[in-house]
Amino acid sequence: MKKKAIIISIKGIELTTKEKQLIKNERPWGLILFNRNVKSIFQLKKLTKEIRRISKDKKFPILIDEEGGRVSRLRGIIQHKATQKLFGDIFNISPKISLKIYKDYINALCLILKKIGVNINTVPVLDVLQKKTNKIIGHRSFSKNPLIVRKLGEACIKNYKVNKIANIIKHIPGHGCASSDSHINTPKVKDKFSKLNKSDFFPFKSISSHFAMTAHVLYLKIDKENVATFSKKIIKKIIRKKLKFRGILISDDISMKALKFDLVTNAKKSLLAGCNLVLYCAGNYKDTIKLIKSVPYIDAFTRKKTSEFYKFLG
Repeated sequence: MKKKAIIISIKGIELTTKEKQLIKNERPWGLILFNRNVKSIFQLKKLTKEIRRISKDKKFPILIDEEGGRVSRLRGIIQHKATQKLFGDIFNISPKISLKIYKDYINALCLILKKIGVNINTVPVLDVLQKKTNKIIGHRSFSKNPLIVRKLGEACIKNYKVNKIANIIKHIPGHGCASSDSHINTPKVKDKFSKLNKSDFFPFKSISSHFAMTAHVLYLKIDKENVATFSKKIIKKIIRKKLKFRGILISDDISMKALKFDLVTNAKKSLLAGCNLVLYCAGNYKDTIKLIKSVPYIDAFTRKKTSEFYKFLG
């Protein structure tokens, strides 16, 4: 399986000639969709079909951020106000009712995702809410209670698996402890490992997901030099060993301001630290071609896990 270790994005509602050539010749691992790529269900079906035709891969990974609430790429197609926090609040009152409603919601959403050709949704957000949590997380989190976050996270993955759509747990090992927004600057967390392990890291432990997305967060008491995405220590000793994540690890968007280097350096540092794939969301063609030519093909581990994901899709 010859694919480059990158997930790319595109600029508009249809592929440009250059983007077609890039997908055909450079072989990115996958592609993520944003609001700028969405006009209608018919248009999305046509777009995803075209992507897979050009890639000559019927199971080509196509991702979307459809969390609900503020982070909804299908806002023009799906009209609802459901957020992860809503399901967490209901869980606080009645776990049984919450799990039933959440299951129905996921089943309904998956029907639309399948219809438009998406096979990976970047949920659930397993970050734990705290007083200091930045509003960028906010209602994207299930709860302040790590146990509720974990229970609903497990339910999310279980119900997506039934629908043959994969998940990306995020932002591993936890963004809820950060008081700043990693889109704008580098969040710095002073909490000790013992505290983080009981709260922020807890929902991620041994969660069975095909994919996880890293946090661009600097945990000063664990690695004072590198954000999790760039940290061999955090990826190897915490994400892989302590949290026992066994799937494909994807960097959060390498164009975010939390990362202080140029895009190519950000990509290389992510992969060198232990990320299996890098994510680039801006969709700028010149940067995309520069990036895709600078990253390696996926390694043996990622090839194996990608094959497992393809088998899961059926």
